Amino acid sequence: MTGGEQHRPAGIVTRGIAAAVDLGVVLTMMGGVYLAVVFARLLFSPQEFTLPDAQILLSVAVFVGLAVVYLTACWATTGRTLGAVVMGLRVVSRNGDLVGWIRCAVRAWLCVMFGFGLLWVAVDRRRRSLQDILLRTSVVYDWQPHLHPAELEA
Repeated sequence: MTGGEQHRPAGIVTRGIAAAVDLGVVLTMMGGVYLAVVFARLLFSPQEFTLPDAQILLSVAVFVGLAVVYLTACWATTGRTLGAVVMGLRVVSRNGDLVGWIRCAVRAWLCVMFGFGLLWVAVDRRRRSLQDILLRTSVVYDWQPHLHPAELEA
């Protein structure tokens, strides 16, 4: 990317692909949790072993919990999820810094519970989702491994 394209707000297609990759990551983690439960049941009661039922409410709760923890940890530590790394994106505050843990947790919960807020990127001239508007964050193109865009200008 050229300097002009670096750190400009990301569009709906790029962000949508990143979100799909992140959905795959969370579903893979859910599969890992299920396999851990299967192996634990097999280990502790091999004679009475049966596959656990995938209860819908428990599955939804585990999905929401894993997704919120995954997004929060990634955004608060590097500004990037795996999907963001693949697509060259970073979540930043309005001044280009990393977003704090609490705001990341709120943003993650809003993104998981109200994913349709991402669609606002397609109509907002500044390419902001509803979550970005509410929490004063931005998702920008950033292929560099550094954490602060101002370092490029120094």
